[in-house]
Amino acid sequence: MTLFEDLTWRGLIKDISSPELEKKLNEEKLTFYIGTDPTADSMHIGHFSSFLIASRLARYGHKPILLVGGATGLIGDPKPSKERQMITKEEVEKNVAGLTQQAEKIFGFEVVNNYDWTKDITILDFLRDYGKYINVNYMLDKDIISRRLESGITFCEFAYTLLQGMDFVHLYEDKGVTLQVAGSDQWGNITTGIELARKKSDVELFGMTMPLVLDANGVKFGKTEGNALWLDKNKTSSYELYQYLINSDDKCVIDYLKKLTFLTKEEIEKIESEHNAAPEKRMAQKALAHEVITFLHGEEEYEKALRISEVLFSGNIKELSLEEIEDGFKDVPNFTAKESTLLELLVDNGIATSRREAREFLTAGSISINGEKVTDENMVINKELAIESKVIIVRKGKKKYYMGIFE
Repeated sequence: MTLFEDLTWRGLIKDISSPELEKKLNEEKLTFYIGTDPTADSMHIGHFSSFLIASRLARYGHKPILLVGGATGLIGDPKPSKERQMITKEEVEKNVAGLTQQAEKIFGFEVVNNYDWTKDITILDFLRDYGKYINVNYMLDKDIISRRLESGITFCEFAYTLLQGMDFVHLYEDKGVTLQVAGSDQWGNITTGIELARKKSDVELFGMTMPLVLDANGVKFGKTEGNALWLDKNKTSSYELYQYLINSDDKCVIDYLKKLTFLTKEEIEKIESEHNAAPEKRMAQKALAHEVITFLHGEEEYEKALRISEVLFSGNIKELSLEEIEDGFKDVPNFTAKESTLLELLVDNGIATSRREAREFLTAGSISINGEKVTDENMVINKELAIESKVIIVRKGKKKYYMGIFE
């Protein structure tokens, strides 16, 4: 299977700037770039689906360059409905440092910052050397700009597409880049770069976009209630990522395997067959979680996430280390624990609304401490009972957890 055939089978091609690109991808060794603006100091799982294509092309001999937009990040890519809120220069610099370190660690390719070649260009240079080549009517036809015309778009955001086009031309001149790849929402910016290169340098550059990866509800992959799943394991633990992936919708999981893993066509088709025969075993979801977490954080982190998941399912919480507990119960309600009776702990920390309700929970066997059911309301809760003398995990019913932390 050729590279282009593989990308097509995986559903990773939405737009290409020229039919000639297929032959170039299959037969030549291109230098290409993919970029992201530093809106945070870590990429999230939505970026992963796009940036992974850099590794795919590299495996076929193409040379990737990863761009962090220290300049374009100061402006902000126009949003479809309203003006993007600017972030401070200090925050942009901090985010650039974080993204650069992360991209080098995860993907291992050269990382560049467009601030380096933009910072010394004066407004007159920008208008004379770049602005004169792009017609305003051409920019107005861009989808993201035309959608904002009625509500209004500032010149700052209007000029963003030209800034990104300038990046493409600079990287062609400085590093021999002839291809830009990105998510489908960047098509307008890519074609601006191609047009700018044609008019300014009389050269044909190429562009390719990938469809945005969506969940079963049509929401961008990796977004949960507006919160990103970060690639930085200190922001999103491997366990949290595991839980998200293992709960992927059956309708989407095979598509995710194609787009987010390096498993072969034969391997994915075998998994799909096994998954369809017994979907309750979640074979596809397990394969997805293993491949993604191992690629991002290594086998040890995957094994850690799997262990936490299995222990929590079995209820044997005492088998977990303090670090594993903090990962597994990161988002549950927590409280400051102090020595008290079990009855007092339940009432004082809102686990039960009254002493009577607390006794009802205990009598019904609905309360567990560190995975063990307890019924004695006078049981003393102290550091000796806590895991590593630090935390206790209280479970009410089957799924409601609380974490008590001893100072």
